[in-house]
Amino acid sequence: MASTSTSPKTTQLARAQVVGTVMESLLDQVDFGRIGADHAPELEKLCASLIAEAVTPAVQRQIGGAKGVAEAAQELAGDVVSTRQFLSLLQHSRVSDILVNGLAQVYVEQDGQLHATGIVFPDEATLERTALWMTARVGRAVTQDRPMVDARLPDGSRLNVIIPPLALDGTVISIRRFHHQGLDLKGLARAGAYPEAFEPLLGAMVAQRLNILVSGGTGAGKTTFLNAMSQYVPERERVVTIEDSAELRLRQTHVVRLETRLADAFGRGEVTTRMLVRNALRMRPDRILVGEVRGAEALDMLQAMNTGHEGSMSTIHANTPRDALERLATMVGMSDVSFTERGIRGQIARSIDAIVHVRRLPDGRRVVDRVTEVGQMQGEMIAMQDVLRFDDPGGVGKQRFVATGVRPSFVDRLEHRGERVDPRLWRLESLLPPR
Repeated sequence: MASTSTSPKTTQLARAQVVGTVMESLLDQVDFGRIGADHAPELEKLCASLIAEAVTPAVQRQIGGAKGVAEAAQELAGDVVSTRQFLSLLQHSRVSDILVNGLAQVYVEQDGQLHATGIVFPDEATLERTALWMTARVGRAVTQDRPMVDARLPDGSRLNVIIPPLALDGTVISIRRFHHQGLDLKGLARAGAYPEAFEPLLGAMVAQRLNILVSGGTGAGKTTFLNAMSQYVPERERVVTIEDSAELRLRQTHVVRLETRLADAFGRGEVTTRMLVRNALRMRPDRILVGEVRGAEALDMLQAMNTGHEGSMSTIHANTPRDALERLATMVGMSDVSFTERGIRGQIARSIDAIVHVRRLPDGRRVVDRVTEVGQMQGEMIAMQDVLRFDDPGGVGKQRFVATGVRPSFVDRLEHRGERVDPRLWRLESLLPPR
């Protein structure tokens, strides 16, 4: 007769998944900022009730039957009370990032600025359980077999966890929040991210199928800006999005969303961005949006842009538009196809039409630092010219957006397709005032 016993590891993971499911309900029902230690008995009853509702008989056996349910409820209630300040951050709509660096260092980003919260976890075991239920809830449990996990939470936020011994000072949890009320291009202009006079041009660049990179550093707002620009993708087009953690929220109806998958503990089952890009080409897309290009998939993306999938867009980590193209060339060199250096640059010059470079300022504001046209090869280099730039000479009131006076060559394509672009954008005297 087959044994029905469950291993401790399976029990732990099953319990963590149940707790993660229950925590979704608790986040909706309990104001963690208002509870105290005296609420523990009441919380324990609520947790037991929610767990009983959430588990099937098979799962109940996995977590130890009725006794396991009671133990899980008691432990969860205790963890909720001891981590209530951290849990309250998950309910705070103005908090954009939550960063846990071990027991006693918890930071949040609010209004573009990082702040220490003073929150302290009671012990490493509680912090590890918190990390475990957060990752197990989305099917990517962090364990000693998989000590690093990158995942997407049910609300779209990006979660990254790394545990000891890889994290030397204790479990590290990084949560990048996704806000569903994303700004469109007009909203970003009103917020001072770029001059509103350039909004029709950016919209036309997307609508008329220019291939665009959005570049910038970590936290500069690349995905936010890509999301905003995507509103100008015509409704009639079939769009395939490819991401590590799905953050893009397109408003169009005909959108196919694909997400990569990490390998399991035995190194099996990995699905990379490159694999998804190649598969997307067989799905009859009108355009492909890659959440972030960071490896050998760069070659496949460039080839897609040159073979009937104009209007594709992606983000890329870079400090300047020129750096973005250099990084892209390096990524193409990582592929299994051999190119000369000049050949790689030529492929890039033929594929990319424009770069929108975004930057986060020291005060937390995010702005469009450059709108740059990508031209053709000149000798060994790719020609580039700025259409718009953000000047920051220092000092209060001196920051401003400047129209460079350059009329990009792609404007002829836009006007040939029926888009009217205001010629005043190219006049050198039309310097745009500070925001």
